Amino acid sequence: MNKFEQLGLNEQLLKAITDMGFETPSEVQEKAIPVLLANETDMVALAQTGTGKTAAFGFPMIQKIDANSKTTQGLILSPTRELCLQIANELKLYSKYYPSLNVTAIYGGASITEQARQVKRGTQIVVATPGRMKDMISRNMVDISKIEYCVLDEADEMLNMGFYEDIKDILSHTPKEKSTWLFSATMPKEVATIAKKFMKNPHEITVGTKNSASENVQHEYYVVSGRDRYLALKRLADTNPDIFSVVFCRTKRDTQKVAERLIEDGYNAGALHGDLSQNQRDIVMKAFRSQQIQMLVATDVAARGIDVDDITHVINYQLPDEIETYTHRSGRTGRAGKSGISMVIITKSEQRKIHAIERIIKQKFEAKKIPTADEICEIQLYHLASKIKNTEINDDVENYLPAINDVLEGIDREELIKKMVSVEFGRFAEYYKKAGDLNVAANSSSNGNDYSSEGNTRYFINVGSRDGYDWMVLKDFLREQLQLEKDDLFKVDVKESFSFFNTDSTHTEKVLATFSEFKMDGRFINVEVSKNARENSRGRGKRSGGGGKRSRRSDKGSGGNYGEKRFGKKGGKGNKPGSGKRRSKKRF
Repeated sequence: MNKFEQLGLNEQLLKAITDMGFETPSEVQEKAIPVLLANETDMVALAQTGTGKTAAFGFPMIQKIDANSKTTQGLILSPTRELCLQIANELKLYSKYYPSLNVTAIYGGASITEQARQVKRGTQIVVATPGRMKDMISRNMVDISKIEYCVLDEADEMLNMGFYEDIKDILSHTPKEKSTWLFSATMPKEVATIAKKFMKNPHEITVGTKNSASENVQHEYYVVSGRDRYLALKRLADTNPDIFSVVFCRTKRDTQKVAERLIEDGYNAGALHGDLSQNQRDIVMKAFRSQQIQMLVATDVAARGIDVDDITHVINYQLPDEIETYTHRSGRTGRAGKSGISMVIITKSEQRKIHAIERIIKQKFEAKKIPTADEICEIQLYHLASKIKNTEINDDVENYLPAINDVLEGIDREELIKKMVSVEFGRFAEYYKKAGDLNVAANSSSNGNDYSSEGNTRYFINVGSRDGYDWMVLKDFLREQLQLEKDDLFKVDVKESFSFFNTDSTHTEKVLATFSEFKMDGRFINVEVSKNARENSRGRGKRSGGGGKRSRRSDKGSGGNYGEKRFGKKGGKGNKPGSGKRRSKKRF
């Protein structure tokens, strides 16, 4: 028997589920769907973003309403236009085999008369943002006096955005005898107030711990001087060549400024904030979903409803004003069973906030260092070599090979490789060779995860995300092979075709011995001490990118001198006409 069938779903829904490729219900679906199908009850469900909440309330609502009646029977309120459209589109997929069932999305930025016309033609389920819904009610464009089911999705987000009065007003136009289902990632007192005021003895379910963060997300923080915040952001991006991230700023002004600087420095970036027109928002989000934009700089309000499963990193350029907002930020990554990383850039005075967040999310942060110039150059060099190795040969090159061979005559293989790599690597190394250390000493009262370079060893391993590893999977694999405890392995950084990890130096001999001739699936898995780790004890200066005296402020303002079309795809769209075309010189 299909696992969804065990939840009590009917044949039409099960066929749609099969078409969409769903195989196993998520935890929130397993807990919510049977209860909502079997009972006319109110419900409060606490679950993180990306856990399948839309299906948890969508399946029961579709199955329980009368699709043959033209009356509006279901109302779903969501905080943003993006989330509203996303929910509506998903419900249309779920109700594929209900030909008479209509779902209408009601939101600002589109024709209100056209939305009213769709409702009037006969819409059983309305998905709406609070502001537009209140407007339509006041104009008598929609009738919700006969609804049987009301969903408050992302309830904490709606309240954070100031929709409390709108929600109260909307619910006052609904019948008292209805089922209200509240779904939220966190349970602040305002959400508890809504539940108490508008619900009767609600059934409660919790996925994970209240206000806790997803276990699929690794939390890291970096302590820098306030004036070096942007430089730290660039280094974190350069250390992760395949990054696909959301960068959070507190204000619209900072969001626009950071995005523009990233674009000028050659990164595929874009801004998302409240001052953009709806058309600009659509352009930016389309570019982000297609990964033309790989660093989306956003405010908390503008990022509500972003539902992209492949985000690798969330970067907190600034911490939010409300600590609980951090849970929503970090929930943008580590979705759909995948792992992710949430990075926080802070000043020394903000370090106490990390401990406050740890108490709320019930997870520990790892204190990490902003990568040095040498470390970044090493990673970029490995990335370039991997990119060359995995590039498919264009057969048209054959036509030019005789002339190319004449030009390169007399150069041996090793020298040719060095020259090829130096063409791209040289510009990057030139930029970083005078770059200083951005790290500020953290408070001594750290959480115990502040691993310095002294007393531990960093290793290179020739597997990465291309081989199916993320930081969680690789850490588990290494622990199993090395028979080490969880805390004995740290700073696990997975790139596309290689990775790095650290252990205490007392384990170095064991690590190297274990992987001296280690073979898996017919392939040798090589582990060696990272070159930078070997040089830590000798000091740097002889490698490209590391030499001589360094000026602490040397990389400020000069990013455009080495920037490129950073990720090998079309440039992301900026928010001014033509801003996506502003690119600096090519770099790898």
